[in-house]
Parts: sequence; C-alpha cells; structure tokens
Amino acid sequence: MGSTGRKANAMQDHPAPINQAIIPAVLLGLLLGSAAQAETVLVSNEKGNSITVLDADSLKVLRTVPVGQRPRGIVLSKDDKWLYICASDDDRIDVLDLDNFQLKAPLPSGHDPETFALHPDGEHLYVSNEDNSLVSIVDIPNRRIVGEIPVGVEPEGMAVSPDGKWIVNTSETTNMAHFVDNASHAVVANVLVDSRPRHAEWSSDGAQVWVSSEIGGTVSVIDAATRKVIHKISFAVPGVPKQAIQAVGIVLTKDRKRAFVALGPSNRVAVVDAQTFEVTKYLLVGQRVWNLAFNHDETRLFTTNGISNDISVIDVPKLRVIKSVTVGNQPWGVVVRP
Repeated sequence: MGSTGRKANAMQDHPAPINQAIIPAVLLGLLLGSAAQAETVLVSNEKGNSITVLDADSLKVLRTVPVGQRPRGIVLSKDDKWLYICASDDDRIDVLDLDNFQLKAPLPSGHDPETFALHPDGEHLYVSNEDNSLVSIVDIPNRRIVGEIPVGVEPEGMAVSPDGKWIVNTSETTNMAHFVDNASHAVVANVLVDSRPRHAEWSSDGAQVWVSSEIGGTVSVIDAATRKVIHKISFAVPGVPKQAIQAVGIVLTKDRKRAFVALGPSNRVAVVDAQTFEVTKYLLVGQRVWNLAFNHDETRLFTTNGISNDISVIDVPKLRVIKSVTVGNQPWGVVVRP
C-alpha cells in the first residue's frame, strides 16, 4: 500500500504535461464562441423581398435571405432567436429563425401589415393593417389573431408602453395618435398631431411618446399621463427645401438625453436634446432615410436609406457618420440582434 501511495502522491505532485496539440483547438473554440456572440444588423428590403444580414462590427454583409413580398416592419422576438417580418403584400408575418436563417411557418397578420410592435410578454404582436383601419392582435404561441381594434384611417406607427399597459397607433390620414388601453382594447384618447404621422416611440421610462409627422415635418412630444402634446419639434436644414424635410423614424436613448429623427428625402438625421427639445445637429446620410436602430450599447446607430439602397452607420459618441454599406433594394426596417 505504501508503494501505491507514493505513486499516487507522485502523480499529484507532477501532473501530466498538457497536450500542446489541443491548445489551438481550444483557442479556436473560444474565438468561435466569441464570434457567435457578435451583434448582427438585420435590414428589410421592401422591393428586394429579402432580409440583409450584416456583422455589426466589421459591417460586412454576411448573407441575403429571400422572404415574402414587400417586407417592411421587422422586430426581434423577446429571446432574440426569431425575426418577425411584415410581408405586406402576402398578408402575413414571416418568421425567420436567426440560428439557421430558415423561414418557419408564418403568423397571421390581418390585411396589409405595415408595422408592428411586440408586447413585453413576448407573446403578442400589435399589427397596423393599413388598408382596413384596424390594429390586429396576434397571439404568437397559439398562432392566431385574438382581437381587432378599430383606429383611424391608414394606421401606421405602432408602439407598446414599457409596462405593456398602453398601445399607441398613429393614423396617417386621420392625423392622430390613438392611445389604447391594453386591458380593454378600447381607444381612450385621440391626440391630434401634424399631417401624416408615421412613427410612435415610447421613452424608456414610459413618461412620453414621440410621434413623427412626415408631411408636417415635425415631431410631437406627448405626455403619456395627460395625453397632451407638450412640445412640437420643427426642423430646418440649411439649403434643403422645407417640403423635403419629412420626419419618419425616431429612436431615443435609454437615458432619454438624446433623440435621433430620420428626415426622409432631406437625407439627414436630426440630433435632438431630449430634455430641452432643441435640435443640436444634422447628420448627412443616404438618400431618403427612413428608419433607425441602435446597437446594444447605443454606441452605433444604423439608418435605412431607401433610395440609395444602403445603410448609414453613425458613431453616436462622436456624432458622425462613419460608413455606408450597400444592402438590398429599397431598405425599410432595421434591427440589431445582440
């Protein structure tokens, strides 16, 4: 037993040498693991009937995925595993598996879905049906429409409050932001804004809703508690005709210090102090800038430019455009997968 014990102690004191051949494999595995965690940018191409996938760091196009006809609004599932896509001309919501980039069985959407918003529970989508003045409520797990909410003419923008209690829909022709109680699905307030409201965006604290008006060329800031417009932001780009300044997409930083507003055919993104509502800068991007999305830490902002068929990449801390990347035909929506 003493001899066996000595051998055991010797093995403990002098562990077996590491097989040098496995080190490169381990390092490769670590590198691949870190690459798998890299952020990806997903862009819907309205006339290309496709989704372009880019690496958010290198800004290289990784692939182009064919989807349904006229893809516009896109949103990530709560767990970031799926991309929901408004296939407007197919009257459906395509579901793209982001692990293998295969389309799964589509979800119902109602007629002509343009944009939508995901409830914080991750199980319900609120879809604007542009042609029939309705918002459809889609139960994702049960794959069916469970409600329809009558709203104004040509519903467009959709947004759900951070606590999930309120829905805001904008109607392009009625020129209103409709506040809907999510418990009763009743419209409780109609807030008049400027002509052709396109987008609604809740602040992260749920205190405000920002609504862009494309033809009016303004953004209305609405107090969520009183449902009153507390400020109206106007834009003036030197050398650009007023009619070309058309407010569409909006994003707000989580700390509600800054807002970025896409100004359509003016080819500019406005930088707004979200506390004072003053416009501090205009950034020149691609042609007919439409929608915007931050990366995870809000250091980069990506814009879709529908006429130049590219996206612009904005360095947020430096407030400068660092690159444009060609994507598909008429890019419309954009999201960033962490």
